[in-house]
Amino acid sequence: MNRHVRRLVALFAGFTASIAMAQTAPPTPLGPTTATPQPISTTETAPPTMTQQDVTAFFDGLIPFALQRSDIAGGVIVVVKDGNVLFAKGYGYADLAHHTTPSPETTLFRPGSISKLFTWTSVMQLVEQGKLQLDRDINDYLDFKIPPYQGKPITLRNLMTHTPGFEDTAKGLLPASIDDVNLERYLKTHIPARIFPPGEIVAYSNYGCGLAGYIVQRVSGERFEDYVANHIFQPLQMAHSSFAQPLPPSLAPMLSKGYKTASDGTPQPFELVDPAPAGSLSSTAMDMAHFMIAQLQNGQYGSTRILQAQTAELMHSQQYVPAPGINGFDLGFYQENRNGLRIIGHGGDTVYFHSDLHLLLDQNIGVFMSFNSAGNPEAHGTLMVRTAIFDAFLDRYFPHTEPAQPTLSTAKADAAKVVGWYQASRRNESALRMLYLTGQVNVGAQPDGTLLVSFLTDYAGQPLKWREVGPLQYREVNGQDKLAFVTNADGSIRYWATDYLPGVEVFQRVPGFKSMGSVGVLVAIAIAVMLVTMLVWFVGWLLRRHYRSALELSPALRRTRLLSRLGIVAMLASVLGWVALLVAAGIDENVLLHGSATPWMVLLYVLGVIALLGAIAIVAHAWRNWRPAERSRWVRAGETLLALAALYLCWFILAFGLVSFSTSY
Repeated sequence: MNRHVRRLVALFAGFTASIAMAQTAPPTPLGPTTATPQPISTTETAPPTMTQQDVTAFFDGLIPFALQRSDIAGGVIVVVKDGNVLFAKGYGYADLAHHTTPSPETTLFRPGSISKLFTWTSVMQLVEQGKLQLDRDINDYLDFKIPPYQGKPITLRNLMTHTPGFEDTAKGLLPASIDDVNLERYLKTHIPARIFPPGEIVAYSNYGCGLAGYIVQRVSGERFEDYVANHIFQPLQMAHSSFAQPLPPSLAPMLSKGYKTASDGTPQPFELVDPAPAGSLSSTAMDMAHFMIAQLQNGQYGSTRILQAQTAELMHSQQYVPAPGINGFDLGFYQENRNGLRIIGHGGDTVYFHSDLHLLLDQNIGVFMSFNSAGNPEAHGTLMVRTAIFDAFLDRYFPHTEPAQPTLSTAKADAAKVVGWYQASRRNESALRMLYLTGQVNVGAQPDGTLLVSFLTDYAGQPLKWREVGPLQYREVNGQDKLAFVTNADGSIRYWATDYLPGVEVFQRVPGFKSMGSVGVLVAIAIAVMLVTMLVWFVGWLLRRHYRSALELSPALRRTRLLSRLGIVAMLASVLGWVALLVAAGIDENVLLHGSATPWMVLLYVLGVIALLGAIAIVAHAWRNWRPAERSRWVRAGETLLALAALYLCWFILAFGLVSFSTSY
């Protein structure tokens, strides 16, 4: 669900072989799949018919190896077509200790942020009843106030397209205790800062969905969990689904265990989510099939309706696009158009459960998959597994050839214009600017004008190349994904967006002096200068002790020298302390999600203030070294270099919020 820097990374090369095996298992092969799948021409061979037998053979040839290779304990997949379940099967284990195979009918998984689709559906039910309006100030529905930003209020349409302008927050998202789960209290005590005007920049927000769920609760007069149970689960006959935390006794024994990896084998505790509307759902594959059928049939399931057809069509219509030709947002669903098909969907991640839901609207087909392990990070876990499975499914049953587009003659000039560093719009500015500095993305140009983006790679981990096919519009070389740059009024680059990723964020241009390319190098140099200085001082002390000589300094210079030493220690402790905290958060997501980082951040903020005072001492000592005639030019040069390093680290501490004293993250 939270992805403070969740980025698509390369899938293992061996997994592509499993795709090839799965595609050649049925009697009508499509040919081998390479690391970068090539478009398949529909004129060469007709795709296989999507029958239960063929889909079963396809997934049976693909999923077991994917689970084993990625160290995932188990998962479920269900495919619906034309209002019926075409395929549903569990793979691997729901309980490793008892070797229990997941059941699509009775084994519950945690779909994470796919829960949001139920929140958005609840909102649309109340919209069609006239109880909510999509473009009304949400403060009219709340019992507390969200401050306006640049005079613009937030609307439900903004929340449903993830454009309210909130910064990202993680603290308390997965609380450690059920006593910490309280929707109203969470929303009133965790109001994020606003960093964009509403409606302009997409930046995925769990808090925003929590607000929508709270509005449903207030307007309907029912607890959010009860509203969804009464108005969605019950009419759709989703008897094995619940937003309750913990699960009721009737469902708790049916929940799949969650694991870090299959080889670890240790079942993890039930993951609590706050705000619940953003991700606390537990459900089975078959129950999710009922929900997909209702959405594909514009709100109808059997003889029951959860939405009127006109409301469902509005929900499935485009509301926001970050750039021309790039997938954007409908109302709650993000667009996943691919292979010439109109596709909407949503992904979902807790720490241990990872899921995807896809709706092929015009084909009346839905696919849901969920896995119960984070998987082996060296094999890139479940994220690319899910992506590769669905892409292989589309390529098998809906092969597609993109129209040929020539490369523009302006490619080299435009490449020079867009190269540089970019940061995700989904970020935290209040407390974690340093984290997002390390997560910046580099766009580089090749001699032929093609682009390389630092983290966009194929399944084998090789960087994707992008060529210009329209003004600042790029297409993947030998692929169909698109990337587009958006400019400011003066023609400068504002951000880029791509449909290689879900459209939950864009990547904004970073000024050179704040880019990882310059800051990373200069901070490293400054730290090296300070470490070398400490080493020289220590060696000098050892030599003087050995030869029983004294350093001849005036009392004033001796005092500033001592303070300068302490200043170096404080500056190193401040900067390296933040590095250590971020490394710990990367190893264990719960450091941020449970809020356990807060006391350490406060300590580091205090160290940051001491470091700033230390910088003053370092500069003062350098200045004093230029006054006595007895100090050599080498000493003066060294102290001056040290002062420059201290001044740069001083700017770094201030610019990246290492003394902000904010614990809103």
